[in-house]
Amino acid sequence: MQFDDVILGRRSIRGYKPDPVPRALIEEIIGLAMRSPSSMNTQPWNFYVVTGEPLDRIRAGNTERNLAGVPHSREFRIGQPFAGRHRERQIGVAKQLFAAMGIAREDMAGRQDWVLRGFRQFDAPVCVIVTYDRDLHGSDDTPFDCGAVATALVNAAWSRGLGAVINSQGIMQSPVVREHAGIADDQVIMKSIALGWPDETFPANAVVSERKSVREATVFVGFDE
Repeated sequence: MQFDDVILGRRSIRGYKPDPVPRALIEEIIGLAMRSPSSMNTQPWNFYVVTGEPLDRIRAGNTERNLAGVPHSREFRIGQPFAGRHRERQIGVAKQLFAAMGIAREDMAGRQDWVLRGFRQFDAPVCVIVTYDRDLHGSDDTPFDCGAVATALVNAAWSRGLGAVINSQGIMQSPVVREHAGIADDQVIMKSIALGWPDETFPANAVVSERKSVREATVFVGFDE
């Protein structure tokens, strides 16, 4: 694919075929992603790529603990709930997704099932857990760099025909993730990325989130009109 085709064509994939993804292809994608820039070349990121039975155990543990009301134990700061225009955008994409899936506002069971899909990593055949070195914890540059590598990873995946969605639900129960992914103590869990072959029959996969315009997002200084 051309670069513009990847950037403009990529969308978040929340429904996957069960087909396995070759390890060599994942290694290729991660290798491309790791060309991302990082602060003073610190390269703080690491990746735990999970599939098969270990991933099933993570899915089950996440689901059971959340249904039981166990408080989340996310290791990277979750911040305050969104408000104002940010909350409006969050609601906007949720409306797009629920409409595509035919989930009515009053369909609480359907909404609950949708939330649980997130805790199950959207039933993707692969989960990539992005971590960073604990001795860098507290640096704002570090999560910025990890965001860059995650973005590069999903774009590299798309260029190879794979779909992905960056999410936090799959790592909300960090003890479960640590145990079954074998995450080292010197790592902080930041994000997870569901990865696999897109199921083109899954309605939500057709959703393209609305984006604000360049004019809304950008201030040009010193340019002639």
